[in-house]
Amino acid sequence: MSVKRIGVLTSGGDAPGMNSCVRAVVRTALYHGIECYGIRRGYNGLIAGDVIRLDEKNISHIINRGGTILYTARSNDFLTEEGQCKAVSTCKFLGLDGIVAIGGDGTFRGARALSKHGVNVVCIPATIDNDINCTNYSIGFDTAANTAIECIDKLRDTMQSHERCSVVEVMGRNAGYLAMYVGLAVGATAVLVPEENIDFDKDVVEKIRQARFNGFTHYMIVVAEGAGSASEIAAKIKDALDLDPRVTVLGHIQRGGAPTGRDRVNATKMGFMAVELLRHGKTNRVVCTKDGCFTDVDVDDALSMKRSIQKIEVDVLTAMTGI
Repeated sequence: MSVKRIGVLTSGGDAPGMNSCVRAVVRTALYHGIECYGIRRGYNGLIAGDVIRLDEKNISHIINRGGTILYTARSNDFLTEEGQCKAVSTCKFLGLDGIVAIGGDGTFRGARALSKHGVNVVCIPATIDNDINCTNYSIGFDTAANTAIECIDKLRDTMQSHERCSVVEVMGRNAGYLAMYVGLAVGATAVLVPEENIDFDKDVVEKIRQARFNGFTHYMIVVAEGAGSASEIAAKIKDALDLDPRVTVLGHIQRGGAPTGRDRVNATKMGFMAVELLRHGKTNRVVCTKDGCFTDVDVDDALSMKRSIQKIEVDVLTAMTGI
């Protein structure tokens, strides 16, 4: 397949490193003499024909920028057959030989819909939740984790000064990978994730008691947003232990900021590989990492895969919290 012109879009929730990935797609395309067009506002932009030609000038100095220069949006119109046909029509009108779609599982489903209409697509996982089942790593996770760790480290200073209990809610949608990683990194008293059944007395109350017996007078509870409300957890702690916990919801601050080196490098490698796949006639693929190597899988296979927290992660979490 001769590839002369491709498009790139970012969709769903933004993630640090998306700009690094867009830059890599554009630079790789230009290196091979391929024109590259940025599709703004995700699949909405593809339906509306909101595109901009990308070159060395307008991707200069974006490798270190958070967010996405292409903007992002969720598209209800694209969920319909009519919307998908409009998007396909845009691809044909612009003469796009392929689309690189950067985002999460919703972005992948959108790309699969385009593929079924004959559009060549390659997907790149980018979500701070790190909940893409086919890959060990998603762009944005490392930056979001480090942002949360930095915030909690600062919060711990004041909690320690006032001998208080803090309940911190981190993002992750319905997955606890971010909360687990952050909780281990900050030495939390307890970490609550949706993948594990929560016994409140055992997993929270007794761990706070044990920490007090070990001489601690401040306690850090990390809660994944999918495991429950931090405010409700705090209220239960107050009722059970007569403590007065302070609640902090980190929220969208975790999405912002300059991407870490790991996110920049992984995004660059994935962007490069996506263009190479299109150049070699591969379509309906997801770029992913497995056992430390970069590879690709079929989108249908990627969306059908299941992922669970490994037993060693649970064992480590159990051993490291509450002391």
